[in-house]
Amino acid sequence: MSRTDDILHRAASALEALPESSARLEAELLLAEATGWTRTSLLAWPERVLDPAGAERFAALLARRLAGEPIAYIRGRQGFWTLELQVTPDTLIPRPETELLVEIALDRLDARRPLRVADLGTGSGAIAAAVASERPGWSLIATDRSAPALAVARDNFRLLGLERIGCLRMDWLKALASDSLDAILSNPPYVAGQDPHLDRGDPRFEPRSALTPGGDGLDAIRAIAADAGRCLRPGGLLAVEHGFDQGAPVRHILANAGLLAIETHRDLAGLDRVTLGYR
Repeated sequence: MSRTDDILHRAASALEALPESSARLEAELLLAEATGWTRTSLLAWPERVLDPAGAERFAALLARRLAGEPIAYIRGRQGFWTLELQVTPDTLIPRPETELLVEIALDRLDARRPLRVADLGTGSGAIAAAVASERPGWSLIATDRSAPALAVARDNFRLLGLERIGCLRMDWLKALASDSLDAILSNPPYVAGQDPHLDRGDPRFEPRSALTPGGDGLDAIRAIAADAGRCLRPGGLLAVEHGFDQGAPVRHILANAGLLAIETHRDLAGLDRVTLGYR
């Protein structure tokens, strides 16, 4: 049997081989998952000895991570905004840059009004849940064409006490009434179909349909923008996430759809990430 600090040191050394791995943090998360101990207790009692059953569970989790499986799928959850969400291989793993969509919604929309907001392609429900958690007076709708993804979103809303969020299985805006929304938020698939990053790192394990619509990657944004003017009320907001090199074409798409006051916002890395426009 080995001490906790020795186990963490060896695991972190092994995880250093993975690209973009926060090796020590991931070792701690996996050991906490295997033992039921908190990360704080792991650090507070480094001399604690792991029993054989715990060591076996940890070895199995570590092997999955060393094979490239995302740690969010191994643990079954991922932090987003101030929330912890369930995730499965049926859903995209929520990423920090997507929080910019939440920030824009909270900043640009009137918190005093009972607004109706849609999160298109909700996946795990991250965007809808984050916005609903901050604006209890707003009505939220989460849509996805994937039934398994929508089931994960429903579970997250239930666990977070956000059952008021409506869930609809559909393609983008097709089933929504005209002039029914004050805002549309979406992190749609936007990676180009031949992008080599699809076959590297976490995306290898994520649902391909949540990452790319094929072609130049912009077909989903075209479909959303084309129907946004019908569904948005006058003055309503459309905000979509996109790739760092897609700001200009997305602005063009929104302009061609008749949206106004179009602007692109950068993420914390200084990269174009969200473009918005108004009806």
